[in-house]
Amino acid sequence: MKFTFGIITINGNEHRVGQIIESIRSSVRDDYQIVIVGGNDSHGQTHIRFDETVKKAWITRKKNLITENAIYENIVYMHDYVALTPMWYDGFLSFGSDWDVCMTVITNGNDRYRDWCLNPLKVKGSALLLPYDEDRLIDYMYISGAYWVAKKHIMEEYPLDETLSWGEGEDAEWSLRCMPNIKYVMNTLSEVKLLKAKSTKLSMAKQETLNKGCNERS
Repeated sequence: MKFTFGIITINGNEHRVGQIIESIRSSVRDDYQIVIVGGNDSHGQTHIRFDETVKKAWITRKKNLITENAIYENIVYMHDYVALTPMWYDGFLSFGSDWDVCMTVITNGNDRYRDWCLNPLKVKGSALLLPYDEDRLIDYMYISGAYWVAKKHIMEEYPLDETLSWGEGEDAEWSLRCMPNIKYVMNTLSEVKLLKAKSTKLSMAKQETLNKGCNERS
């Protein structure tokens, strides 16, 4: 199973990018490609220089460049603070590739981060975490922009909206647009971790929220 790993970064985060590359080397045993977009250090990988002055925090363009330069069908999109855990690759070998977009466990220290969760544009409040076995609310869900795995042909069909930048809900907008037309699944056998702690504390969705959403779908 072959992957392209796309890492978006800026100057000053070279050390974390190095940690991410090492995590890929330690986990993946098949051929892979690493594409770094932004910053100055290639780390010996495919590197795409990026003019940060064109549009502030233009991460949508960076991620679309990953899609354009990927040589493998399975693409991992990563901000420069997300690293693989050692069993990430083995988890995917066991889980398989029957998906369009795939999420895995994301840990923020001892907490869950935005992995399997509701879309803040669909549900009032912050993105609410769902139990990993809850798959009845796909229409209400959200794919975290910090990290996800997708097929190249899906990302070519549903590119990120380059009129939006970081902090403008670009991932929530993309989720709304593509979710009705893709097979989105949760792979609990693979896990990534954040290299810098996020202060955001996400709560589990209440049972009444789950019941309401399921009733609306039925």
